Amino acid sequence: MTIEEAQTTVDQWIKEFGVKYFSELTNMAILTEEVGEVARIISRRYGDQSFKESDKERDLGDEMADVLWVLLCLANQTGINLTEAFEKNLLKKTNRDKERHINNPKLY
Repeated sequence: MTIEEAQTTVDQWIKEFGVKYFSELTNMAILTEEVGEVARIISRRYGDQSFKESDKERDLGDEMADVLWVLLCLANQTGINLTEAFEKNLLKKTNRDKERHINNPKLY
């Protein structure tokens, strides 16, 4: 599925099952919550914190998909074509960082 297809799929789902989009501010708050859930798993799986019993079965991929879902909602609501935005962002990073990381001795 392309990014554009994902945006269209989310929009169709909202119209069919979700009644309407939550407000942009509500979705921003939900996005923050979902990113926090990803951080919680990563900090326990790869960091120094231990899992609570209730967190052991959490699915990192599912939580990342929740983040993507809300981001796609926000893009749809604000008229952002994420394919175009991502391509532009990748070009910006390439131009800015094409030698920066290669010349970083910390990465070798």
